[in-house]
Amino acid sequence: MSAQADIATNRSTRSWSNRELIARMLWGICQPLFRFSPRPFWGWRVMLLRLFGARVGPGVRIHPSVRITIPWNLRIDDQVGIGDRAILYALGPIHIGARATISQYAHLCAGTHDWRDPIRPLIKAPIQIAPDAWVCADAFVGPGVIIGAGAILGARAVAMRNLPAGHVGVGNPMQTRPAT
Repeated sequence: MSAQADIATNRSTRSWSNRELIARMLWGICQPLFRFSPRPFWGWRVMLLRLFGARVGPGVRIHPSVRITIPWNLRIDDQVGIGDRAILYALGPIHIGARATISQYAHLCAGTHDWRDPIRPLIKAPIQIAPDAWVCADAFVGPGVIIGAGAILGARAVAMRNLPAGHVGVGNPMQTRPAT
């Protein structure tokens, strides 16, 4: 059991530089330009993300309802598709490999807190979705997780550990098996 949480110290600890805080504020102001753009304006949304430091390859399609926390922590390779209402909680780096699919309502969470420390400091743990992987509808990918090449994380599955290449992961907790 962990010690009592030190909320006052947690709230007074800085997890972000002034530059990052200003950039996050500017991204928040610009988000309506992203969210209210018509669905076929794929290039417009990619351009906005690039303006905020995201590295986005050609042929990427990101739906306007996708929620992106920190675009400069994103690297999205060629021909990736990100579906309606997906969440890219990019407190840490998120790398989505070529031809990967992130389905509707999927949640990629690249941040957590160290529960063993009473201050609960922020941990910005990277996520990697390898090429040709598929994160299905409403699935959750936790901090520090790698979804291997060609792997499939099934609908509503929870990946709090790596999913090997060419495997299917289902359930909560995630069970894995080779794809057949």
